[in-house]
Amino acid sequence: MAIMTAPPSDAKTIVDVPNNYKHLVERLSPGGRYIDVQSDDDSPWVPFGDNAAIKHLAFDVRQNLFSNILWVKGPGTIGTHLHRGTITMVCLEGSVRYLEYDWVASPGGLIIEVPGESHTLVTEHPQGVKLFGWMQGPIEFYDAQARLVETADVWWYINHYETYCNANGIAINPKLYL
Repeated sequence: MAIMTAPPSDAKTIVDVPNNYKHLVERLSPGGRYIDVQSDDDSPWVPFGDNAAIKHLAFDVRQNLFSNILWVKGPGTIGTHLHRGTITMVCLEGSVRYLEYDWVASPGGLIIEVPGESHTLVTEHPQGVKLFGWMQGPIEFYDAQARLVETADVWWYINHYETYCNANGIAINPKLYL
C-alpha cells in the first residue's frame, strides 16, 4: 500500500477544482472563515465567574455545537459538570486536570470527553490554563450537593456572548455563527 504524502507544488495559484455541486456550495455554505484569537477584534474575553473567561469562536445551532477558549486565569476550579455530548479540547497554555482522573494535561495535550461523564476541572498552575475546545450538546453544572445549577448549551453560550457584547457596546460578530 502506498503512503499518501502531500503533493509537491511550487506554484502559489488557486486551482479551480471540478465539483458538480459547486453552485450549491456557493449558494448554501456559510463559507470558510478566520477568527483571530490573539486580539479581541473578532471575539472578546467574556467573564465566566471570578477567575475565568471565555473567548467564543463558533456557534452552530443546527448541531448544538460550540467552540471557545476557556481561560482559568490562575489556580482555580470549574465546578462539577456532566456532559450530554462530546467534548474535544487542546491545552494551549498552563496545565489542567480533573479530580476524577490521574492525568494532568499540558500544552499541546488533547482531552476527549464523552457523553455521560462528569468532571471537576482544576488547575494549580500559577498562570492557570487556556483550553481550546469544540463542544457538542448540553453541559449540566452541579453544586457540591449534586443539585443542578445550570444547563449550558449552544443557546446559553450565544446568550453569554451577546449579553456581554450588548452591555459593553461591542458589535456582534456574524462570523461566529455557522
